[in-house]
Amino acid sequence: MNARRIRWVSGAASAVAAKLDWKEHPHGVFATCETRSEDPDNERFLADVERWLGEPIIRLHSDEYEDTWDVWARRKFIAGPDGAPCTGILKLAPRIAFQRPDDIHVFGYTSDKTDVVRAKRFRENFFELSVVTPLIERGVDKAACLAILLSAGIQPALTYALGFPNANCIPCGKATSPDYWALVRKVRPVEFQRMAELSRRLGARLTRIADVRIFIDEIPADWPTTNPIAPACDFLCHLAAEDVAA
Repeated sequence: MNARRIRWVSGAASAVAAKLDWKEHPHGVFATCETRSEDPDNERFLADVERWLGEPIIRLHSDEYEDTWDVWARRKFIAGPDGAPCTGILKLAPRIAFQRPDDIHVFGYTSDKTDVVRAKRFRENFFELSVVTPLIERGVDKAACLAILLSAGIQPALTYALGFPNANCIPCGKATSPDYWALVRKVRPVEFQRMAELSRRLGARLTRIADVRIFIDEIPADWPTTNPIAPACDFLCHLAAEDVAA
């Protein structure tokens, strides 16, 4: 019997990668690891992708933690230089519980330079996995993925329209860009205030200006939101969780 193929779907690129792989290998499953802290429109996006694929996407989640806020509060840690524990707990652990030793894992790393580097690092850290990256193999970048989805009548998740570079959690505890936090403050003021209070309580200076670490509520009110860099959220972030537990 052929090994099971798992297409991991989260955003635009992974949806396109899943579609391409399914066309060549029409067996296996589609799955996503939910953090329960994404924008509600992400569920609409997944439903649209399911109709496009013609197959259901299995929703996986932690049975121990409710969402990112629960992780940060109970672990008393938001993020460090290598990532954040929320990814390891909410994404990595459910994936490990679901996968089988002989699975083939299909990921949506694109041909963009940063994604090629991420894919290489992923393979190095999870050398025991059989990994397929159809977008890199075909030279498909992020812009092309968005164009493919639009041509299929699928609008990207709302977070892109709000100005964020990806469809990850709002807020992302790993983000250090003051532009990012200024954008969160502008479009998601409730979540911003909640993070400002939590980070103060934990002593976590999440951003920096002029190479000085500061609390996010110290960002000037007129700070621009033109370059809201947010780090990619993938299974590599579990390394930070291991650092904290060590």
